[in-house]
Amino acid sequence: MRYAKLVAVAGCVLIANGCTKPQESVSSSTTSDVITMDSMPPSMEGVESHPSEGPHHGSLVELGNEEYHAEIVHDAESVSVYILDGAATTAVPIESTELKINLIHDGTPEQFKLTAAPEAGEPEGKSSRFMLTDAELVAHLDDEASAPKLVVTINGTAYRADIAHDHDHEGHDHNH
Repeated sequence: MRYAKLVAVAGCVLIANGCTKPQESVSSSTTSDVITMDSMPPSMEGVESHPSEGPHHGSLVELGNEEYHAEIVHDAESVSVYILDGAATTAVPIESTELKINLIHDGTPEQFKLTAAPEAGEPEGKSSRFMLTDAELVAHLDDEASAPKLVVTINGTAYRADIAHDHDHEGHDHNH
C-alpha cells in the first residue's frame, strides 16, 4: 500500500502542471506517508564510479569486476603499467615480479614482459609499477589490429584484460 502511494505521488510530481499539491492525490494518508519532491533527482548520465584516466594521466584497464585497475602510460620508447585499487586512484603494490602484454603482430602472437620497478616507499618485494623500454610494443599499443591484452597475477589471482587505446591524440601527451 505504501508503494502504491509513493507511485501516485511520484506520478503527480512528474506531471508538474497537472498536480500542484501531491499530498491531495493520496487518499487517506498521513503526513508521515507523503513524500514530496522539490525537483527531479539529478541525472546519473555520464557519471562514472572512477576517473576516466589514472593518476599518471594514462588509460585505465579494469581488472576483474573493478577489483583493481591497471593504468597504461607510454611515450615513444617505453611503457609503464601501474596497478591501482578498485577506484583507480591509489597505487597497489603487488608481489609479482613481472606482468605481460600479449598481442598479435602480422598474425603471430607476441608477448612482452614488463618488470617490476618499485616506486619510492613501496614495501620490499612489492611493486605497483612495471616497465619496459621497447618502441615495438609502443607501436603495437597504438594499433587496434594487435588486440593487446594485459596479464597480471595479484594475490594469487590471474587477471586478463583488453587494452583499449584512446585514439584521440589531440591535446593528449604520452610523455608522462
